[in-house]
Amino acid sequence: MRLSTVILPIDRWHEGGRDKWRRAEELGFHAAYTYDHLSWRTFRDGPWFGAVPTLTAAAAATERLRLGTLVTSPNFRHPVTLAKELIALDDISGGRVTLGIGAGGSGFDATALGQEPWTPRQRADRFAEFVPLLDRLLTEGSVSYQGDFYAAHEARGIPGCVQRPRLPFAVAATGPRGLRLAARHGQAWVTTGDPKLYENGTPEQSVHALRGQLEKLADACAEIGRSMAELDKILLTGFTPDRGRPLESLDAFVDFAGRHAELGFTEIVLHWPIPDSDFAADQKIFERIAMEAPAQLG
Repeated sequence: MRLSTVILPIDRWHEGGRDKWRRAEELGFHAAYTYDHLSWRTFRDGPWFGAVPTLTAAAAATERLRLGTLVTSPNFRHPVTLAKELIALDDISGGRVTLGIGAGGSGFDATALGQEPWTPRQRADRFAEFVPLLDRLLTEGSVSYQGDFYAAHEARGIPGCVQRPRLPFAVAATGPRGLRLAARHGQAWVTTGDPKLYENGTPEQSVHALRGQLEKLADACAEIGRSMAELDKILLTGFTPDRGRPLESLDAFVDFAGRHAELGFTEIVLHWPIPDSDFAADQKIFERIAMEAPAQLG
């Protein structure tokens, strides 16, 4: 079981931002991710920095820590420009980047460029075109493509990623179309659980729902003759009925992580504590979990 963290891009780099990424490496986290949004929920009217520049700075400030988005989406990204940025980021980091990618939602990103928000089906349609095209742009030297939503004309991807054949994709999905994309293009699969259970569900119901998602992922892999064991399974915490309870103590977290490891999850991601927010937690307990939980989980 790997333990990672997600650091929201809310701090000025020289006023605490850099220190968090360096501390994440010191604590032994497998990876540190950040959200790739233009703004997000209750943080909309406060500081919020761009994901790729933040990860570039984090790459220069660390040596071993894996870095990534959790997650990027088509809401305001284009595959051609995103691929160019990812190739540069992978190079600067020495091959430590994972791209978390999802279909996006109906939040602020969905309308920030002046467009009407896409329906769930429209998001799924774009995602189904976005991921395969991005895959090609990161693995082929020159790509031309004309689709329903995206186009590329002799787009160059030279010299390509440090990681070969490209940096890994961690595909966030729960629906059948997204799970098929994860099975075909992903090196990992990401979930936050069942959002319908967040307000009134129980931890037991959440575990049952996650088991169902894993079974559907297995079916998607079987359709193309791929073993689900080839994919890492990542749980981004903070959105299940447990909410912040796993961070109340080391024992509480080990119990939570153990139950999800039994389901087949290989990586659990914790939000770096943010006071007076949905991600408030005791920093000392958080750091103790980072340092001691992996050994207990094996």
